Amino acid sequence: MPTWVLFLVPTLIWASTWHVITYQLGSVPVLNSVTWRFALAALCLALWAWQRGQSLRLDRRSHALMLATGVVQYFGNYWGVYEAERFLPSGLVAVLFSMLVFSNALLAWWLWQQPVSRRFLAAAGGAVAGVVLVFWPELAAGGARPDAGYGLLVALGALAASCAGGFMTMSLTRRGLPLLPVLAWSMGYGALFMLLLSLLTGQGLHFDTGWPYVLSWLYLSLFGSVIAFAFYFKLAERAGMAKAALMAVVIPVIALLASALFEGWQATPLALAGMALCLLSVWVAQRQKH
Repeated sequence: MPTWVLFLVPTLIWASTWHVITYQLGSVPVLNSVTWRFALAALCLALWAWQRGQSLRLDRRSHALMLATGVVQYFGNYWGVYEAERFLPSGLVAVLFSMLVFSNALLAWWLWQQPVSRRFLAAAGGAVAGVVLVFWPELAAGGARPDAGYGLLVALGALAASCAGGFMTMSLTRRGLPLLPVLAWSMGYGALFMLLLSLLTGQGLHFDTGWPYVLSWLYLSLFGSVIAFAFYFKLAERAGMAKAALMAVVIPVIALLASALFEGWQATPLALAGMALCLLSVWVAQRQKH
């Protein structure tokens, strides 16, 4: 499969999930919604692996790491994002997550000696600057919100969990383990952890049978989790974690287009300039060998 397809498909899917997630909020606790999402995704990934003839039997050491990955990547990351957006503008959270470009590149250099060129880092910096321009009004208003400091700490924790979880998954596949069983077990462990946490914290188990919730749950599970993560990590295997993380700076820009279509968002000249800078920088970064 062409590399650009591996980049484009999860980018478009995750850009759309920013809007789709809104149908999951309100009637069901966030922890429950994330639990159902990754429980269904784990089941579908297991069936996909079985259909491809890939065994789900892995060694105990791998299971220990997949358990840790599930807690870090699918609880720490996703719960952190939802929690942070209770106190911070979504634009600020999006800008923080665009830092994955740098954290992934530096961590891959430190752990696996994957070289990173100065031109790539400069292009990635331009992409992040573009995202900042797009969300500048929200960023300027962020400091005026109560508990913004707490929200910032949670968002940084979610960013760290996303980066760490990605490398934990990659460490498993670099040992020769097939990707689909690794994702299935990791998401399953993450869902089980959140299920137990919901019960222990008294949140209980809730589900909304209304069609907006059910359809959004199916989309987030099948497309936002199964397909998007499978394509993302396949891209990371082929092109490296740094280039895969470029999605984090493109996704907020595309998500704004969906917001303009469905939520009435209106672009400003500054936002349009930021979009142009972001997309141009990502194009340059994708062309650089590093």
